[in-house]
Amino acid sequence: MPYYVYILRSTSNKLYIGQTNSHDKRTLQHLTKDEKAAKYTKDNDGFKLVYQEEYATRLEVMRREKQLKGWSRSKKEALIKGDSVKLKKLSKSRALLNSGG
Repeated sequence: MPYYVYILRSTSNKLYIGQTNSHDKRTLQHLTKDEKAAKYTKDNDGFKLVYQEEYATRLEVMRREKQLKGWSRSKKEALIKGDSVKLKKLSKSRALLNSGG
């Protein structure tokens, strides 16, 4: 059974990151503000799916979700746009900051 990490964008440009093993069902819950949707998506304006990745295990998808939630907004935007050059640049600049360089 595949697992998915996904990013939703609201009409006011807020991002929501989540993970699921039932991608279509979970996305529909968020978009329709179903009672099982996340409080964040229910409490904010309309969302649309802007990015997703598939993983083989729940552990992998949970690790990736945690990683993405720790990223800067600019790094998330580069991922959504598929801008691998900017993504690498942002990753390197973060590494330099953490190393004191």
